Amino acid sequence: MGRVMKAVVAVTAVAAAAWVGHDSWQSWLKRPVWSELVVPPALASAREFTLGDYRLDWRGAGFVVTSQADPKKALWAVQGGFLAAGKGHAQVEEHRGALFVDERRQVLCQKQSLESFTQQGERLTLRGHLECDDGSVSGYALIVQADGQRGLRLAVAVDDERLNRLYLSWQSEPDEAFYGFGEQFTEFNLKRWRLPILVQEQGIGRGLEPITTGANLNARAGGDWWTSYAPVPHYLSSYMRSFFSESSAYQVFDLRADDKVQLEVHASTLAARIYQGADPAALIEAHTSVVGRMPPLPDWTQRGAILGMQGGTAQVRKVLAELKQVDVPLAGLWVQDWVGQRTTTFGKQLWWSWTLDQQHYNDWPTLQAELAADNIRTLAYVNPFLVDVSEKGADGRNLYQEALKADYLVKDHSGQPLALLNTSFSAGLVDLTNPAARTWLKAVLQDEMLAQGFSGWMADFGEALPFESVLHSGESAELVHNRFPELWAELNREVVEEHPRRDELFFYTRAAYSRSPGLTTAMWLGDQLVTWDRHDGLHSALLGLLSGGLSGFSLNHSDIGGYTTISHPISDYHRDEELLLRWMEFSAFTALFRTHEGNRPDDNAQPWGTPESQQQFARMAQVYAALADYRRTLMAEAARRGLPLVRPLWLHYPSDPASHVPVPESFMLGSDLLIAPVLAPSVEGLDVALPAGQWVHLWSGERHQVNAGDKVRTAVPMGEPAVFYRADSEAGRALREQLIAQGLISQK
Repeated sequence: MGRVMKAVVAVTAVAAAAWVGHDSWQSWLKRPVWSELVVPPALASAREFTLGDYRLDWRGAGFVVTSQADPKKALWAVQGGFLAAGKGHAQVEEHRGALFVDERRQVLCQKQSLESFTQQGERLTLRGHLECDDGSVSGYALIVQADGQRGLRLAVAVDDERLNRLYLSWQSEPDEAFYGFGEQFTEFNLKRWRLPILVQEQGIGRGLEPITTGANLNARAGGDWWTSYAPVPHYLSSYMRSFFSESSAYQVFDLRADDKVQLEVHASTLAARIYQGADPAALIEAHTSVVGRMPPLPDWTQRGAILGMQGGTAQVRKVLAELKQVDVPLAGLWVQDWVGQRTTTFGKQLWWSWTLDQQHYNDWPTLQAELAADNIRTLAYVNPFLVDVSEKGADGRNLYQEALKADYLVKDHSGQPLALLNTSFSAGLVDLTNPAARTWLKAVLQDEMLAQGFSGWMADFGEALPFESVLHSGESAELVHNRFPELWAELNREVVEEHPRRDELFFYTRAAYSRSPGLTTAMWLGDQLVTWDRHDGLHSALLGLLSGGLSGFSLNHSDIGGYTTISHPISDYHRDEELLLRWMEFSAFTALFRTHEGNRPDDNAQPWGTPESQQQFARMAQVYAALADYRRTLMAEAARRGLPLVRPLWLHYPSDPASHVPVPESFMLGSDLLIAPVLAPSVEGLDVALPAGQWVHLWSGERHQVNAGDKVRTAVPMGEPAVFYRADSEAGRALREQLIAQGLISQK
């Protein structure tokens, strides 16, 4: 290694250490705010309150909430102080979709008294006072109310309007595992972690070095282990407990203590829910009955691959002809550059103005007819940003200028439209709180996109509303920020529902929040790095699917091969063929099988790039298509109960040792298939942990009688990821027979 390179690496290492030190310092500053409870003698004795199907047992210095049907199981419990409040100020800086929160605590109210219980039917109100370190005192109320079979509702409020922070604490067990929280990409069990809930850009690297430090030094874009496009303040625990904060404010779950959970909410009120259920599936069903459920995808999406590519009419025809020769079943062609391409510092990006570029895609009607003849649908790309296309020299509509003239863009405090930097260009953001702007943008998507014959589209972004934005509705951007992806999904859903072809249409989003399951039609996992790791690569995509599914994101998938590609003197991050082929194997067992060229297509292996890639693409697309009937049953179940297609083993086998690995490396598709994808290069075999019972290896037909804790050694040649089905599974047998009939499994 040369002197210059050594110096660069040394600087990077120092910067990384400094960044870690900064993060540790911030964590120390954000210690939990525990409270001290004072109870008058009159309330020191035990008492019981019946709230419909539930009971709250006051025990003198705390209480336990249980279900009448299972009185031994605590749904929620507190001991000692359970509420504190405070006054704080957060300086939140937005930088290309990443958010940086500098929280300053100014007043803390940690001395809690409990002074009364008031019951009205199925509702119980606990009242008292909080004494603050500045000498002031504020009243508070905690309301617990029955919510039928689903569980209970909580409401918390303080009387002093100055106080804008709540710290609600409750009991946990030292060995209690916490799952969910929307899409979490690095950790699955969040016990021992402090987890902010803030929709934002997930970052580049997210802890993988040296790329994370490089991205931070260049553009503060490295992210962290917890940064996510789609976090949700909701969890399920290994003790079959579940909690959901309905707040849209910035909030933090602190799970670092052995015996307590603390929720910090940047607001003076909180509404929340405590769900009850005997198993994980029942808890998911309860949660999705509140936030909504995703409908089944159109049948055409299940016929094969959705090929993502760019380059214009001639390039599309060339690649499709090659893939047709090797019998790739194509359900759709995703031409994200239908609006035209531009070259930026990040690679190939798009002109964010939602009209067809008729020079780039010349002869579009003829191309559409050719695709229709081969039963291939087309998909587009949109987002809620607009750029001025004057510099492009376009002779069509300039949507940015239209929106600017009509006053449809998000503003700053001076009353000017916010200019939000993306990579090397800036854009305006349509104000989705403005009814007129929503109506206008919907018409644009209907008249400019759907009129071109598209049957689906990527509805990108939604995570980047700055806290300093001034919105048409007059709402605080601080409270709208996390909800903005919901507003964006809602607009796209209306575009679908109002169209005559609504049963054929769908869209997929990456940014999401609590109620997105009831608004979007599908999701994808954002912009993974073209690597294998669980920071930001292939393994992180698996973890994102598993965690997100527990919070209602039932129809989810990833870009096959990842997206973010980096060329840099220290280290290149380019997609190699092995990663691409293994990612195909993983994606064949998810809701959608869709490729992406990445931001630097010429630096990445592509599905059509070599004969080996083409053959693997054809094979895994055929496997995906063979699962169509099984997935339809799962999608119907998702619409009915909210259960995800891709599931952690824990959902079906919560007590089995196979479900208790610290970081999952396998998953279930429905309840019948278990898949252990290859998550590292140069792997020839895997030791797969299977739940106790009898399992059949999909490719060989070999049966395995498994005892609890056993692992099965399995060869994983390319094209045959480790897949097993329960011996009594009709779906598993049907899949094997179909693959044999198609010649994808050889009879021995």
